[in-house]
Amino acid sequence: MSAITRAEVAHLARLARLALADDELDHYAEQLDVILQSVARVSEVAADDIPPTSHPLPLVNVYRPDDVVVGLTAQEALDAAPAVEDGRFRVPRILDEE
Repeated sequence: MSAITRAEVAHLARLARLALADDELDHYAEQLDVILQSVARVSEVAADDIPPTSHPLPLVNVYRPDDVVVGLTAQEALDAAPAVEDGRFRVPRILDEE
């Protein structure tokens, strides 16, 4: 016997706002039954002495040192610019003003 019925699949489809045909209800009921059986098998194998984990290997974050370095001053940046106007970078106009 299937663990999930056609009516339950139809209810889930309504909740998910999916329009399913009658043959699709049977098809998805079979597929969901296989999924539920697989989850049940995993639950049988799970041992109480094994803690639940989110990843099979321990994860460690690797951070670089947060060293403060001196950057360019505003004047040094402007000195290297090809065009400067009123203390700012001058760039070619790309939009027409109205």
